[in-house]
Amino acid sequence: RISFVVQLAMKSFRKELWFNTRSRMEFINITPQVQEALRESGIREGICLVNAMHITASVFINDDESGLHGDFARFLERVAPHAPISQYRHNDTGEDNGDAHIKRQLFGRDVTVAVTDGQFDFGPWEQIFYGEFDGRRRKRVLVKIIGE
Repeated sequence: RISFVVQLAMKSFRKELWFNTRSRMEFINITPQVQEALRESGIREGICLVNAMHITASVFINDDESGLHGDFARFLERVAPHAPISQYRHNDTGEDNGDAHIKRQLFGRDVTVAVTDGQFDFGPWEQIFYGEFDGRRRKRVLVKIIGE
């Protein structure tokens, strides 16, 4: 009886992307920056995690269409309006971003995308976005790619 052991060398790559939005709520297509990170990693097969490193920001996948982004903003303001800030107990601490925490919960913290032959396995029209809900200051997104 002959047995073989195949050992694969998994690689891990980490990169931070930094953003400072001009407005309180903003959606930024970060697909090109994440694709550049994938190229830098040299990983051809694996998984890519992209996550917001702040509790008032989000990373999500959707279509890059301005009407849709406007719909997102209007929906989020109806569900969790910024004003009046007194409606949120969180703001009793001196903050004014209780709404931004709720908006982040609705849009999520991260996305995971499969990597095949050095490319992301996106469906039609899919793009990666950074969603900012309490902007006008520096925040970061983590890109973590694992594979071979």
